[in-house]
Amino acid sequence: MVKVSLISLGCAKNLVDSEIMVGHLQQAGMAVVPGAEEADVVIVNTCSFIDSSKEESIGHILEVHRQRGMRRRRRQQKLIVAGCMAQRFAGDLRTELQDEVDAFIGLDQVTSVAPIIEGLLAREQAAEGPPVFIQGRSTFIPDYDTPRFRLTPRHFAYLKIAEGCNHPCTFCIIPQIRGRHRSRTIESVVAEARQLVREGVREINLISQDTTYFGMDTWEQRPGPRTPVDSSRGAALTSLLRQLNAIEGDFWIRLLYTHPAHWSDELIATIAACPKVARYVDMPLQHISDAMLGRMQRETSGDHIRDLIRRIRAGVPGIALRTTFITGFPGETEADVDELCTFIRETRFERLGVFRYSPEEGTRAAKLEAQIPAKVKEARWHRLMGLQRTIAAEINAAAVGQRRRVLVDEPGVARGEGDAPDIDGRVYVPLTLPVGEFAEVRITGAEEYDLLALPAGEAPAVRRTSRRAQ
Repeated sequence: MVKVSLISLGCAKNLVDSEIMVGHLQQAGMAVVPGAEEADVVIVNTCSFIDSSKEESIGHILEVHRQRGMRRRRRQQKLIVAGCMAQRFAGDLRTELQDEVDAFIGLDQVTSVAPIIEGLLAREQAAEGPPVFIQGRSTFIPDYDTPRFRLTPRHFAYLKIAEGCNHPCTFCIIPQIRGRHRSRTIESVVAEARQLVREGVREINLISQDTTYFGMDTWEQRPGPRTPVDSSRGAALTSLLRQLNAIEGDFWIRLLYTHPAHWSDELIATIAACPKVARYVDMPLQHISDAMLGRMQRETSGDHIRDLIRRIRAGVPGIALRTTFITGFPGETEADVDELCTFIRETRFERLGVFRYSPEEGTRAAKLEAQIPAKVKEARWHRLMGLQRTIAAEINAAAVGQRRRVLVDEPGVARGEGDAPDIDGRVYVPLTLPVGEFAEVRITGAEEYDLLALPAGEAPAVRRTSRRAQ
């Protein structure tokens, strides 16, 4: 039996690709093993969104190659590089890593990974270098019956509702890697969600490059005249949420990766009307300065963003807003940063992260004038995150004494409705609460990003060591 080990890097969207590969490997009768030391084949599913992710991917590739050279029994082990970095740089990597890598596969080869491995094991590496199984931009999109083996804990899952992106953001390479936006059908997504709930999933995280664009590609292909205010343009996502909410069972539906340009009052009303949809919104804003939003080509404005946040909070009381910003973008001035700080201070986001701008090869922003020095980016990042640390601590302190419903991720560690997996804060609870189940707790203590809690009605609290969540 062929043994395969897979290293998955990057975001949740990449993780779903890894799960699909594992599903197809198992369907082909191959064994997926956790450690590379026992594998006949190692797959590194890479990320290349920013420089640090590319460096991490290269580091893993070189380490796998180094380790197999040290193990006599595994010197014939094959190394396959998959994912976004392979899709983007396969031509260059084929030359630079021809002695380390045995094959490169892209985003459209996740369902063909088993026959590619079989062919690789059956022949010696070609003299001209490792084969590249990538042709053009990605077009693949999973369906409800696509073989998949989940790599998340049993109680939560990521559900990819669309693939690709149509946005023109000048800092982003994703459309060039993953292709144009393409939505799954509502029926396909609902069928997969039903299966996940049957398997015991308590939290379904809806993901894509832009979940609020779901179904709009289909709308754009309709015959006849269309206008931006046509309510049917955003109806697919609201219809999807209502159908997911109607599935029997006790679970959360979490909306990740939304874009501020595509929100509507109908979507806000739908979230408010659907009790299973978490009172949580992940909406990367990137900046608030009109000058920066224009240079980033974010298709929105500062006034639109401020008004949208007001409408979301008015329409869904108690909702937790998560966002991310980019600082150090070309041309960013101190006045732009001041405006962003004022916006953060006034809006008081429950969850917030900041990226230092990274000029990515192939993007328009990398060619812009007025690039910001690294030291200035670093100073601005510390200023913004210092402000958010204060706000987050104040928000958490105000939660003490409240009752919350939490989902227990592991012994002693849970998350509230306002916390997405891996990226947000934790709620530390007694070890006795069952993993993978909901629990009603009372918040008894607070730290910068994390909370302490006991089952509702119990006291006193036992303090646990926390960690920074941002």
